[in-house]
Amino acid sequence: MATISVAVPRKGRPLEAVLERLAARTGEQALADDVISTLRYEKAITKGTQETETPIYERLAAYSDSDDPHAPEYTLLRDSRAGLPRRVVFDSLTVPVGDHDLRLVGREEPFRALRKHEFALGFDSADLVLEEVVALDPDPLSDIGAVNGRIDPRDTDVRVVNGLGDTVYHTLLATPAVVDGDLDRSFVEGYAGPLCVSPRYERLVEAVLGTRATEDVSFCYPAASETEEEAIADAGVGVYVTVTGSTARDHGLVLGERLFPSETVLLENRRELTSAEAGLKEAFSPVETELTVR
Repeated sequence: MATISVAVPRKGRPLEAVLERLAARTGEQALADDVISTLRYEKAITKGTQETETPIYERLAAYSDSDDPHAPEYTLLRDSRAGLPRRVVFDSLTVPVGDHDLRLVGREEPFRALRKHEFALGFDSADLVLEEVVALDPDPLSDIGAVNGRIDPRDTDVRVVNGLGDTVYHTLLATPAVVDGDLDRSFVEGYAGPLCVSPRYERLVEAVLGTRATEDVSFCYPAASETEEEAIADAGVGVYVTVTGSTARDHGLVLGERLFPSETVLLENRRELTSAEAGLKEAFSPVETELTVR
């Protein structure tokens, strides 16, 4: 049985979305749950909300102690938290899918691995695609379906296939003292002043608002000691990823327009794609309520 390798993130919501979709298509829900629960447990230990007396190398050995070729494998990654602790993250998993073995391979940046032609298929956050390759335009980019049209074919062979539906949104937020009326893209077009964003999202925000709307704004960023909501409350206006918006409201912020979905997407490098890999995309096809890129 031939093996097809697909690049996936090593941790976090995007990896969980891939595992859940694969479980839905193959029936391997227990396997997906095992990987997800293991990584959440290890994240809690790294964050200090969970305690254990078992050293990390012993835990890693226990997770990987299996003769089953389809058992998940893990590795260690240096976390960015204070002290740079080592963290157990996903390494690989092989699952039979149709006539092939599908091998999920953990990568720090799957999108960049596809750009370097290391894989034909992979999953990553749509955010990274916007941060790196979409062209900035006076008009806003409002949905995933329009992303491929903003990618210069001379820049990369990677394209978005579809989203996985694990959607949260980059949302406009503001204090009541600043916004008078609808808090949407048209408000930003008439606004001049600071706009608070996470540092790595400046280019993304320019893409989803459009360069015409951001001509008179000055980007500012949260200080190391601040949460995003605190920083936006100080600046007056900002863009941040929200789920329910409850934390933003706790800081006195008004929730405005949902600008763009922060969603896990299936990516393909069209130069590397074989017929077998093209057929495998069906395993990750969206349900009727989700968006497919045409």
